[in-house]
Amino acid sequence: MTKADLVILNGRVLTMDADHPHAEAVAVTGGHILAVGSNADIHDLAGPGTRRIDAQGATVMPGMVEAHLHLFGGAFGMRLLHLDGIQGLPALRDKVQAYARANPDEALLICKAADYNLFGDSIATTRQMLDEALADRPLILFAGDHHTAWANTIALKRAGIFNGRALGPGNEIVMGEDGFAAGELREHEASEPVMALRSSGGRENLGLAGVEPDATLTAAERADDIAVMREGLAFCASHGFTSLHNMDGNRYQLDLLSEIESNGDLLCRTEIPFHLTPQKPVSSLEEASALAEEFNTDRLSAGRVKMFMDGVIDSATAVMVADYADRPGWRGEPLHCAERFCQAATEADRRGLQISVHAIGDGAVRRVLDGYEAAQKANGKRDSRHRIEHIEVLHPDDLPRFGELGVVASMQPPHPPGAMDFPLEPWLSHVGEARWPWSFPLSYLREEGVAIAFASDWPVSDLNPMRGVKAAVERQPWKAGHPGHASTLQQALHGYTLGGAYAGKDDHRLGRIVPGLVADIVIMDRDLEATPIDELDQAKAALTLCGGQITWEM
Repeated sequence: MTKADLVILNGRVLTMDADHPHAEAVAVTGGHILAVGSNADIHDLAGPGTRRIDAQGATVMPGMVEAHLHLFGGAFGMRLLHLDGIQGLPALRDKVQAYARANPDEALLICKAADYNLFGDSIATTRQMLDEALADRPLILFAGDHHTAWANTIALKRAGIFNGRALGPGNEIVMGEDGFAAGELREHEASEPVMALRSSGGRENLGLAGVEPDATLTAAERADDIAVMREGLAFCASHGFTSLHNMDGNRYQLDLLSEIESNGDLLCRTEIPFHLTPQKPVSSLEEASALAEEFNTDRLSAGRVKMFMDGVIDSATAVMVADYADRPGWRGEPLHCAERFCQAATEADRRGLQISVHAIGDGAVRRVLDGYEAAQKANGKRDSRHRIEHIEVLHPDDLPRFGELGVVASMQPPHPPGAMDFPLEPWLSHVGEARWPWSFPLSYLREEGVAIAFASDWPVSDLNPMRGVKAAVERQPWKAGHPGHASTLQQALHGYTLGGAYAGKDDHRLGRIVPGLVADIVIMDRDLEATPIDELDQAKAALTLCGGQITWEM
């Protein structure tokens, strides 16, 4: 009889296997699940060299899948100043001036998680306001969604955009009545000139543009970037994650992760996409195919294409079918014209590459669905599992198309305004009450049998999956009589486990605790099914196994 390398006993095992949903114990050998059953069944598989882990009645479930994050940016961002909860000039001034003193040699002071209502409800943040907090050194603040930034005057001048600059569709340097930049920068192309000032050379954001670091990168800088990646991987493993779907990509990140993997330290299975930006020709998908072939190991892969179709609702850069409720005549600008997107989707699909597209407004979602439909007509129906990321607003007419086209809904429970950390305004006013029932429409998608994966979009939202689970379970409507689109605990946990594995085309080996599958498992510090809903966010990973290897232990 084969003896186990490791056994987990006395657990409340949530297998995510519909035929056998619960068990008490699990045996692992050779990085795979040997057996699942009762304590007595599994105890007999333990030998003298077997490690025994007592789960003490806590939940044991498949390793969690972070189906949408920005690994390098999130990890690097832990080193920056975070403005969560900061409101008003005095509090901002205290924070940024202390940060400036602590970083005297930094060419650009970068702050994350700034509130859209930093200086008060419906008060637009301007460079003059930021100058009152810090005027003599370049300063940039990013909103929690990372799609809007605000810079002070010296930063705008040094970046060469104080007088404005022509940008591509969907990007905007907001201009003031005085004819100069007002301080607000909408989308990546607008903020990048300021971000280019930073001492790091901008490597932490290069994946967002899908470009590579320049040739002057030093060995010390590369070593520091590997350290950043290691910090990010360890942070993910500490939350119970065993698989990561990165949502920005370049070869540089793949090379860093490959080096980490060669040293046996890649703590999470990680997928890095090829980022097809509006500036890249469709022919560049040849590079995507080459990366997919070169990087295809047990823990590192590159078989997906990432695109952005629009921005975000808060800055009115998301693309809507009808006008913004509080901005007549404005519907946003798509980042890809219909013809180009259909061509790109068809070519990527032809090459067997999975596609993930950021689409927040219902107009952007429709354009992506149109592209996926064009690809299916051209190439035939196959198990493509193309994804739409976010889906904050959906037009009712487009709901059936998800099932018809086999599209995966990759969604983030922390994102609905008021559900976790994001404020209600300006989101609710921009969308308008008539569209609220079709916003973050989980219930409607589930009723259609659409595959759903959950994630955080870290660093846009807190990485902690149990905060996301709580947000999903507690989801409330914004108006009485509207659907709440809440999830049950089982649905939420499914979204972070088997749902994510399915979205990553890995459900044949991950996402369930079933004999023969890979031993990606997390043991929580409590029984989640017995935990009051308002305490779910306090739950933590006590031990994480990736391929039978312990990657985190409390």
